[in-house]
Amino acid sequence: MHDELKRRVIAAIDAARPGILSWGERIASRPELGFKEHGTSRLVREAFDALGIAYEYPLALTGVRGRLGGQPGPLNVCLVGEMDALPCAGHPAMDPQTLAAHACGHNAQVVALLGAALGLAKSGVMAHLRGVASFFAVPAEEYIDLPWRSHLLETGALQHLSGKQQLIAEGAFEGVSAAMMIHALAETPQPRLQLMCGSTGFVSKEITFHGREAHASRPDKGINALNAAMLALMGIHAARETFRDEDGIRVHPIVTQGGDVVNSVPARVTMETYVRGKSAEAIADAAQKVDRAVHGAAMSVGATAEIKDTPGYLPLKQDGRLSQVFEANARELLPEEYITHGGSMAGSTDMGDLSHVIPCIHPLMGGFSGALHSRDFRVADPEAAYILPAKLMAMTAVDLLGGAWHVD
Repeated sequence: MHDELKRRVIAAIDAARPGILSWGERIASRPELGFKEHGTSRLVREAFDALGIAYEYPLALTGVRGRLGGQPGPLNVCLVGEMDALPCAGHPAMDPQTLAAHACGHNAQVVALLGAALGLAKSGVMAHLRGVASFFAVPAEEYIDLPWRSHLLETGALQHLSGKQQLIAEGAFEGVSAAMMIHALAETPQPRLQLMCGSTGFVSKEITFHGREAHASRPDKGINALNAAMLALMGIHAARETFRDEDGIRVHPIVTQGGDVVNSVPARVTMETYVRGKSAEAIADAAQKVDRAVHGAAMSVGATAEIKDTPGYLPLKQDGRLSQVFEANARELLPEEYITHGGSMAGSTDMGDLSHVIPCIHPLMGGFSGALHSRDFRVADPEAAYILPAKLMAMTAVDLLGGAWHVD
């Protein structure tokens, strides 16, 4: 029974292939930053309208959640796609005003989400399944544009800086039994699939060094905050040899303000950094070492330092049983040698936060060339980037709503 339902879903997606691919081109050509994805959100709503899928909007400012019901049942299976782009100067599809580009493949996620929704809606299989399929186009996975988002926090428009964190706070995932999404596997033009990989979590640090201004020709009259920042960078580098390989610690600071004018001793210098790691304990340990380096550097030149910590994302925790159901479908569409397990994404995702609330999977799919967040990143194989993920998510939803998985 389930095999026949999945064949019907695949046939529906194949029949709509030109339209699905056109969604990918439209979204890639109109990249938008997080919580500003108004055009992408409109495209999602138009697609839901055309498919007869009821939806809620707005959620977390720009998010859209569609819903298809089957027979009465206990599960609500949520398919997720992230809408936002990120600044990537030099990318050929960059927005010249915002510098935004889909250099992380989120355009493919939205297309896969809509393709899966199309397959389930057009095939009519929901009449034979029990429960609800939800389709959630979510905003703001990239942890960027922080001054603007902080202003939204201050005005009460947001309670959190990322899309899924905000949606969790709004209760938008209440009643959801499980969630899945598929992320781009960079530098992999072939349709390769990576399952059960982890990710790092992180804490964000905004650092301000306070010195004393003076004329640059009389530096003895001032306290150079830039010197404190430089020493802090050296102290952080010196601490790297204490980071254990298995903890995956990454610290990557930038100086965001190095002074006001060249003819004055810098009295105020600012830095930003993330402290990433594979566990909360490892992140806390590394963050303490960074703080020591910062305060020690400031003290050594007579300056002071302030550190503002903002919680970032939790490490990703993938559900093994969900992944097994997904993998069984992948083996129907991919050669076994194209499927791998384990490893860890060097980056972080707010899907990690959601994975600590409900069971989640976050497979990685190839079909992309170039490195993530680089001007060279692009879709190399539209079938692998857009069509195959749509089929896999829809097929997995059929299995889950057909009784292949239950909540403990």
